[in-house]
Amino acid sequence: MRYKGYEVEPSAQPLPSGLYAANLTIVNGTSPHGRSYTFDDLDYFFDPDHAIAYASRWARLWIDDRSRRAA
Repeated sequence: MRYKGYEVEPSAQPLPSGLYAANLTIVNGTSPHGRSYTFDDLDYFFDPDHAIAYASRWARLWIDDRSRRAA
């Protein structure tokens, strides 16, 4: 998904414990070099959909915070 010029790729990684780790990759599409940021194990969930939703929300907050700091 795209959000404010960034490509956001949330994922849920299954763990041996039965939980899912919320992981996230954010690529700055406005940068000429396409800088990427990876965040692993943001939190853990019993349901993969919850992990993905959490990582997506976390990405929007992170991007919004960077936008405020740059202004």
